[in-house]
Amino acid sequence: MSSSSFRLLVKNATQVVLVCRNGEKYLTRNGMQTLAVVENGSVVIGHDGLIKAVGSAEIIESQFKGATFDNVLDASGMCVLPGLVDAHTHPVWAGDRVHEFAMKLAGATYMEVHEAGGGIHFTVAHTRSATQQHLLAALQSRLERMMRAGTTLVECKSGYGLEMDTELKMLRVIHAARQSLPIEISATYCGAHAVPKGKTMEEATQDIVAVQLPKIKELMASGDLQVDNIDVFCEKGVFDLNSTRCILQAGKDMGLNINFHGDELHPMNSAHLGAELGALAISHLEEVTDDGIAAMANAKTSAVLLPTTAYILKLSPPRARDMLDAGVIVALGSDFNPNAYCCSMPMVMHLACVMMKMSMPEALAASTINAAYALNRSQTHGSLETGKQGDLVIINAPRWEHLVYQFGGHQELIRYVIIKGEIVYENEKVLTL
Repeated sequence: MSSSSFRLLVKNATQVVLVCRNGEKYLTRNGMQTLAVVENGSVVIGHDGLIKAVGSAEIIESQFKGATFDNVLDASGMCVLPGLVDAHTHPVWAGDRVHEFAMKLAGATYMEVHEAGGGIHFTVAHTRSATQQHLLAALQSRLERMMRAGTTLVECKSGYGLEMDTELKMLRVIHAARQSLPIEISATYCGAHAVPKGKTMEEATQDIVAVQLPKIKELMASGDLQVDNIDVFCEKGVFDLNSTRCILQAGKDMGLNINFHGDELHPMNSAHLGAELGALAISHLEEVTDDGIAAMANAKTSAVLLPTTAYILKLSPPRARDMLDAGVIVALGSDFNPNAYCCSMPMVMHLACVMMKMSMPEALAASTINAAYALNRSQTHGSLETGKQGDLVIINAPRWEHLVYQFGGHQELIRYVIIKGEIVYENEKVLTL
């Protein structure tokens, strides 16, 4: 191998957390208990940004004797993990809702805030009037914050337009961010996030299916937009089961992955619908039924759980343990939005462990391989295996669990974030334990 050159060697890490080692597309309960970890390991990433080798430091040292590397990081005393995957965010918006947090603390429910002119409609008004440049600058700074907290692949939704021009403006902003930042983006059209004022649910559904989706299809065909997923807020007083089915099916017919909000505030049988339509993922599921859980396990539809939402809205958290026991593919997301302002997957993992009784290995698998599966990216992301994209988080700690254990401590804990073998964030202020 003496003549070969590579982009990056990370050597002598106390632990390298592979998550999985046999090309698994996802992990269910048993596979999540004992994640694949190499003690005293190294990773080699090539110029194509892909992992060329990962394993014991000694073996890699002898295999790559004489090879040259653009960059060598000595990770002695540190741990290497896969880049984190955030499977659910709403990061494009204008106008924060800090005043609503006070209302919620005083006892107002989500729907009461919504009816008082707050909630989604408040954000919609501000987002409609914001320029594309303003929205892009805000999105870039939020994505950079996520990246510094270890996220290297993030799902980004539209959904604060509720009419075609603003929805397209949001999707263009997501498209521009994809081209200007190293973080990987999975883009979701969520035009059915709420019923716009002055329209009935039926009219809104018709507008999405007959006007908005055909326009998005045209822009995708011309290469002006890249959209990956379709989302609907299936909820009492928002979109019912029939409207949801109609919109999701239209998106699926265009080649979009189904990845939608279901069973959050009321049991709507969203899980059955998702299983029936072959949905890749359903988010929230605070009110999912036992039958719905069984249907999702059967259909290999992943559950994207959002502990931040339950925490902030004081809802009963989703039943992660029941889902895991039933064999559901459980993933995690931050649900970053003006109602749940959290950019940090390490904090999401911590909340998942405390509020939803997940173990630390389960939470990490749910934020890597399973979150990648929920975005149809687990063939390239979510674990440290040869041939996958070289996305790493390196933490200054002797065990990987510190990333979950140190609540709110990732600012000092994360030493490097690497995407495709390039250092995208280096933290000079790392403190030792």
